[in-house]
Amino acid sequence: MAEQQEKFSLAERLYIPEILRGLKLTLTHLFRPKVTMEYPEQRWELPPNYRGAPALVADQDGREKCVACFLCQEICPPQAITIVGGELKGSNVEKYPLSFDIDMLRCIYCGFCEDVCPEEAIFLTKNFELAGYSREEMIFNKERLYQLGGVRFDPIQKWAHK
Repeated sequence: MAEQQEKFSLAERLYIPEILRGLKLTLTHLFRPKVTMEYPEQRWELPPNYRGAPALVADQDGREKCVACFLCQEICPPQAITIVGGELKGSNVEKYPLSFDIDMLRCIYCGFCEDVCPEEAIFLTKNFELAGYSREEMIFNKERLYQLGGVRFDPIQKWAHK
């Protein structure tokens, strides 16, 4: 047996109650305070545990701290880090990175590279304003990574000891 369909009133058939409910919702949103931020003048307050772009750091004398151990390259889940190591003669440090590239389009900012680095040579910065016109511009080389990272104090100073 076929069920009988309920009869709608004229107002319900014209969707008037739904239109009025939608108009009420629109008016409540229209008179709320706006939350627009004027970007270059106003900036977000980043939390202390914010993980931004990874960067290489130098010690207080301007020497690179990375010893090309390849741990960050091995642990990187999206394989965004590429290192080419070179041999360093006449120093306490056996290797150094000839090239150190991070593909920022692949990087997921997980922080594994920072956690695994035995020399504390790579850190996640607070920088989130990365832009480029091509994919090649978003592959950061060693020099650009040192520009982003800057200098951090190194209490061990492995380069200075002989």
